[in-house]
Amino acid sequence: MKELLNSVVKHFDLKGSVDSIKPLGNGLINDTYIVKTEGDAPDYVLQRINHHIFTDVDTLMTNIQEVTSHIRKKLEAAGESDIDRKVLTFVPNNVDGKYYFFDGENYWRVMVFIPNAHTFEAVNPGSSRNAGKAFGNFQAMLVDIDADLKESIPDFHNMEFRLKQLHDAVEADPEGRVAEVKPILDELEKRAEEMTKAERLYREGKLPKRICHCDTKVNNMMFDDEGNILCVIDLDTVMPSFIFSDYGDFLRTGANKLAEDDPDIDRVEFDMDIFKAFTEGYLSSAKGFLTPLEIENLPYAAALFPYMQAVRFLTDYINGDTYYKIKYPEHNLVRTRNQFKLLQSVEAHTPEMREFIAQKLA
Repeated sequence: MKELLNSVVKHFDLKGSVDSIKPLGNGLINDTYIVKTEGDAPDYVLQRINHHIFTDVDTLMTNIQEVTSHIRKKLEAAGESDIDRKVLTFVPNNVDGKYYFFDGENYWRVMVFIPNAHTFEAVNPGSSRNAGKAFGNFQAMLVDIDADLKESIPDFHNMEFRLKQLHDAVEADPEGRVAEVKPILDELEKRAEEMTKAERLYREGKLPKRICHCDTKVNNMMFDDEGNILCVIDLDTVMPSFIFSDYGDFLRTGANKLAEDDPDIDRVEFDMDIFKAFTEGYLSSAKGFLTPLEIENLPYAAALFPYMQAVRFLTDYINGDTYYKIKYPEHNLVRTRNQFKLLQSVEAHTPEMREFIAQKLA
């Protein structure tokens, strides 16, 4: 492996001589390594891109390069200092100048390591407010990007597509599980028209697609030693989407008081303290570009993502657990019920959410 890694980095224009290459972090999708260099040269991050998930690596890296270049120009125009720590910098390969390298089997990329930068795992009101501010600002900087970005994972957050997958699974019923899940299927179907309204509004020309992060976890931000936000990271899912993707997906995980597969369904509850903190941060940086329709539908976004995940977990359960890893036979069914209970809690809190948003915009 050491020989392979050393061979790969030779295809990138790195400054300085490589001292060592060691594993970095515990990411679940890409394999990541820290490349230490000698002397005053910067260190680098080397990643093997999971091309089984990101099947069009050229689109993936074109999206990322367009976005990071645009943000860099915005920071330069604003007279920001220390820009190399406030936006990711990718290194071209020395073969054809692309921002990735294909070795015949795997795709690799290199970015400059940001020193004295940290991520945090804890979801609390403080970190949630920071996340809302950071991801809202990320969207705001990209509102005027003049580039034809494409979906790095087609139909990733397309609710109509996810429901079609469910309907196909129900029709096939390969494991004979549809009868036992009919009550929750009926509940999901009752909400199907409401939950697919984003796609309809888009087709009617009423709802825009914007460049979104689409993976708004709290640990996808970097902070300096003083706790100031430096930049948003993990840009693989950056693509055109509705702003609901960034807003709703954070709340689905961050505002669930239990893990998404906790079987103690009665204790699943939507955490309004997390909602308020994230929404306050998000609106502070995003309200300048959001349309009234987007703002009006923020509570819908909070409901959309537990609904979407319930549909995806149930689809996998009906299909025989072929997508998500499971630890026991009913794992996906437990996940489905957990997310549906979270959806019900969001629905119960919707009037309070609308009131809070109105107050913040008054």
